[in-house]
Amino acid sequence: MAQAPTRRESVVTALASPDLASIVDLVVWVEVDGDDPSAARPVAMVASHIGRVRLHLDGRHEVLEGLDPIASEDPMAFLPYERECAGPGPRTSRENSYPYAAARILSLFADPTRSPDVAVMHTPRHFFPEQGGKVGEHGSLDVIQSRAPLLLSGMGVAARGIVDAHARLVDVCPTLATLAGVPDADLRDAAGEPLDGDVLTAYLGGATTGEPKVIGILWDGAHCGDLLHLAESGELPGIARLIDNGVALRGGAVAQFPSITLTNHTSILTGLGPGRHGVLGNVFYDRETGERVVANNSSTWHRSAEWLRPAVRTVFEMVNDVVPQEDSLRTACVNEAVDRGADYSTMAIIRDSGSSSGASGLGDRLPDAERSIHLHDTAHLDDSYFSWGTQVDDLGLEQMRQLWGSLDSAPTLTWWANVVSDAGHHAGGPRSDIARDSLRDSDSRLVSFLEHLDGLGVTDQVTFLLTADHGFEGSDPTVTGSWRPALERLGIPFRDEGPGFIYLLPVPDQT
Repeated sequence: MAQAPTRRESVVTALASPDLASIVDLVVWVEVDGDDPSAARPVAMVASHIGRVRLHLDGRHEVLEGLDPIASEDPMAFLPYERECAGPGPRTSRENSYPYAAARILSLFADPTRSPDVAVMHTPRHFFPEQGGKVGEHGSLDVIQSRAPLLLSGMGVAARGIVDAHARLVDVCPTLATLAGVPDADLRDAAGEPLDGDVLTAYLGGATTGEPKVIGILWDGAHCGDLLHLAESGELPGIARLIDNGVALRGGAVAQFPSITLTNHTSILTGLGPGRHGVLGNVFYDRETGERVVANNSSTWHRSAEWLRPAVRTVFEMVNDVVPQEDSLRTACVNEAVDRGADYSTMAIIRDSGSSSGASGLGDRLPDAERSIHLHDTAHLDDSYFSWGTQVDDLGLEQMRQLWGSLDSAPTLTWWANVVSDAGHHAGGPRSDIARDSLRDSDSRLVSFLEHLDGLGVTDQVTFLLTADHGFEGSDPTVTGSWRPALERLGIPFRDEGPGFIYLLPVPDQT
């Protein structure tokens, strides 16, 4: 029987073949540090058709063959935004940038039973609708697919406008927790280990009064550069208002790898990378249970907390541990899958209903999409995901208004997830009419909610944080194909989940 490293090497060689260069950007895995094998310390490995490199956490790139396929890790690459628009891709890996590459790769491969043996990344141009791909895509290690917006605004935030800086999505949880009153000593997982993220203290420090009231907002899949561009152009007045009263990072926040929805929702709300929180992707395989986990599905979305590893604490649990239990809610989680610990949760309503259809069971509660006052173009409703997202986001706004009937009754921490921005970017890719309208629609709901707070006279007593779970790039419909035939020709048993997570399976006993 071929040993695992030998089989893995065969897979890497096949995937890094020049024949697959149009659809395979990078192949990544981990090995024991060749400089110190006795320490059994893993290092990140990257290969492509042009070469192979070993990445160290101290930033060293040890080129082993050919050229370094990761020429840059600059998180501020392709800024200002005009640079991205002038050359929107598709780019080769040598023209691209892959921020925090070693740390993000090592995190993906840190789970003892769920991490794949090899992960393969689509090129930005790869179009794969037969495997669920869309016109607009994400999931890569590269900077544009990994760049989510990040804004802080309101009470306790220094008003600085747009600054040339960046953060990471794992920084969101400890920042929200700190704003909500969680002391530094409690920014730990259940085993007492520090979080992977840091508190964004550089942007805090404005005047505060009274008990903290914090609202975190997620616009799923919102493109950072376009969001800031439209805000500066006057087309997103809600976002512009937040920026005027706070700060926005031009470099956004770098997603965990893969830059996939549920992986990063979980990282945002736990402060941990995927190797610690356990949600490796929207689809992954657990060798211990033999289960193929399809977490990002309408029938399973409300069960997402089931896949969290035992040491994980959500931001809701952190806040609940320090905020006294009184008549009012401490924490609320609107339209978000990673809701464990929240006193109020949309997903809890679905679970309590006993519906086997999951989020689809919300049907009778969802508003009519065609009557939405926030919809800019009814033609977009021809896209079923956009139509459903419009309904879900309108329902989310209703829930937010109910939760915020007054400042006294409002939760200490409220999390409000929106989905139509993801639908618009998948349907048309960045800067398309449908993507930009999805941002305008989301902004309309934000404006409506801010006006609701204005009516209560409490807006200046609230702290806001707005982000997304990943960025987006447009694919090229002429670049198609699959790497699966190349793997099948090897005769090595494997699973390809995602696609992109390659799990090597035991070789059948021939005796």
